[in-house]
Amino acid sequence: MATRALEIAGPRRSAWRQALENVPIHVFFIVAGVLWALPAIGLLVTSLRPVGLFTVTGWWTIFTGTGGQVGIDNYRHLFDSPLLAGSFVNSILIAVPATIIPVLFATLSAYAFTWLNFPGKTIFFLLLIALMVVPLQMALIPVAQLYGFIGPPGIVKVFLFHAAFALPYATFLFRNFFLGIPHELLESGRMDGANDWRIFRTIILPLAYPAIASFAVFQFLWVWNDLLVGLVFAGNTPPVTVAILQQMRNFGSSVDVISAASFLSVIPPLLLFFAFQRYFVQGLLAGSVKG
Repeated sequence: MATRALEIAGPRRSAWRQALENVPIHVFFIVAGVLWALPAIGLLVTSLRPVGLFTVTGWWTIFTGTGGQVGIDNYRHLFDSPLLAGSFVNSILIAVPATIIPVLFATLSAYAFTWLNFPGKTIFFLLLIALMVVPLQMALIPVAQLYGFIGPPGIVKVFLFHAAFALPYATFLFRNFFLGIPHELLESGRMDGANDWRIFRTIILPLAYPAIASFAVFQFLWVWNDLLVGLVFAGNTPPVTVAILQQMRNFGSSVDVISAASFLSVIPPLLLFFAFQRYFVQGLLAGSVKG
C-alpha cells in the first residue's frame, strides 16, 4: 500500500516540477505577446479618442481615467471620406484575385512538374525557381512600360502584377507538398479509369488544402499591405495603403481618420489568418521541407 502511494506521489511531484520549470517560458511568451499587441492596442485606443486629445495626452492615459472619453466618431468621419472608404473595396478587389489566380495556375503547374513527364521539365522548373530571386522592384519599370501600351492604370493591372510574381513561389510550395502524396493514390485513381484532370480535382486538391491555405494567407497579407505596386499602377483606384499615404499629407487635420483607417486595415488579414490557422503550420512545413 505504501509502495503504491509512493508511485502515485512520484508522478505528481514530477508534474508539479515540470510545471514550475515551464513558468519562465510561459511568462516570457505572455510578455512577448503583450509587447507584440501593444501597437495594435494603441492604434485602437487612438482611433476611438476625440481628435483634440491627440496632441495633448498619450493614448495610454485612457487607462488612468485622464484620457477623456472614447467614441466612434472617427469611424463615422472615415466613411464620410470617399477616398478612404472606397479604398477598402479596392484593396479587396485587388487582394482576392491576386490570391486566387496564383492558386489556380500554380496547383496545375505543380501537378505537371510533380507527376507528368514532358520534354525540358527539369530546365523549366529550374528557370521557374530562378524567378523567385528576382526582386519585384526590378520589374516595375518594364511592366509599367508594357502596361502603358495596354491602357490606363487600374485595379486589374495591380492584381495581375502581384499574381504573376507569386506564381514561382506558389508552384515551388505546391510541388514540394505534392511530392509527399503517395504515388499509389494516383495509381488507384487511374485503375478506376480517372484521367489526370479528375485525379487532380478529386485526389490532389483535397489533400492540398493545408498548402493552399498557408500560401493564401501569405499572399493575401503581402498584397493587402503592399504600397509600392499600388502606388505605381492603381491610378485613381488606390488600395487602402495608398489612400492612407495620400491622407497623411494632411496629417495635422486628419489624424483621426488615419488612425481609424489604419486599425480597420488590420482586421481583414487577421480574420483570414484565424480562419485558416489550423491548416497554416501544417501546409507551411510540408511545403518547405519535402523534395
